[in-house]
Amino acid sequence: MKPRKVMIIGAGNVGSAAAHAFVNQKFVEELILVDLNKERVEGNRKDLADAAAFMSGKMDISVREASDCADVDIAVITVTAGPLKEGQTRLDELRSTSRIVASIVPEMMKGGFKGIFLIATNPCDIITYQVWKLSGLPREQVLGTGVWLDTTRLRRLLAEKLDIAAQSIDAFILGEHGDSQFPVWSNSSIYGKPVNEYSMEKLGESLDLKLIGETARDTGFEIYHQKGCTEYGIAGTIVEICRHIFSGSQRALTVSCVLDGEYGQTGLAIGVPAVLSQNGVKEIISLKLNEQEQQAFDHSAAVIKENIKSI
Repeated sequence: MKPRKVMIIGAGNVGSAAAHAFVNQKFVEELILVDLNKERVEGNRKDLADAAAFMSGKMDISVREASDCADVDIAVITVTAGPLKEGQTRLDELRSTSRIVASIVPEMMKGGFKGIFLIATNPCDIITYQVWKLSGLPREQVLGTGVWLDTTRLRRLLAEKLDIAAQSIDAFILGEHGDSQFPVWSNSSIYGKPVNEYSMEKLGESLDLKLIGETARDTGFEIYHQKGCTEYGIAGTIVEICRHIFSGSQRALTVSCVLDGEYGQTGLAIGVPAVLSQNGVKEIISLKLNEQEQQAFDHSAAVIKENIKSI
């Protein structure tokens, strides 16, 4: 069996947390770290190698240049120019991050990369689209973590309110991984029942769905302001997406995909439900949105497209 290889480009908080999650879940045979800070990345390699030594089996952990990537299955881009400043949004990171990406991706393609790009840096949707354009790869081989973490937060919040496992909740967030995202309540359910119908039966009252959606959207910023970064949640997101790709699970997750007419949109990447396979995105699921949700989707798409123009 061909060894499964993941390259993590950027060994900061997110990249390091993702690498540690890969070590703990142990479904890849080689983990490759890339970072401009050679001393830090080598320290991370040694530290992760120590952690891997406690696990069953064998995992190779190495350091390379990004261009040494011809044998890599999935390249995870977590690199960023630096932390957000007070009052900034994810979109404020665009210019500096896009310059870094523009210097890395062409070199990787020259190095013979033929795998799948997974984008986990902000602004996720715009950088996903940029990587797709720079790489020249089929759109199914370039995706972003998108709103899967936001969707998971939404399900967690509902689970806490309803005292039920989050895995039993079929609720979604679509759109930008940012301020214009929105929950799709018309397509959300628990055991086939609309969320508030289930809530009325169990709790005798409806939930404040607007507040829950806003909390899911804002949780990342709350974590950021409280501890200076977000790392564990997005690390779990990265590893889960990669696990479903490698296993060919054909599980549908809300990830950032390049659209070609789906939802009436082209010329962008945006968070939508997509079926994952060993080739990346196998299928984009087009949900039937109500009028208000379609307007929210179109607004989110417009925000992304406007910022794509700037790169």
